[in-house]
Amino acid sequence: MGSNSIWTSKQNKIFEDALAEYCKDSPEWWQKVARAVGKTVEDVKCHYQKLVEDIECIESGKVPLPNYRPYKENRKEKKIIDDQEQRMKYLKLQ
Repeated sequence: MGSNSIWTSKQNKIFEDALAEYCKDSPEWWQKVARAVGKTVEDVKCHYQKLVEDIECIESGKVPLPNYRPYKENRKEKKIIDDQEQRMKYLKLQ
């Protein structure tokens, strides 16, 4: 299994959706997923194996978790909060 097929982000999303949609125990599972994505069965099997390997690396701790920024409110809500904080600071100073 050595496919070097290039996958777009759209194809990858369709691939992931097809994995969730079709029953893996189905005799034509690979064909259904390949048909949904528009790839060959070999391409899909290779891509699936890479996905499994990625998941194993993540779960074993070989891949560090991303450093996500803390969640922030949308700008309008943040502005309201900042204005309220400014008023509170002002009132405490007087």
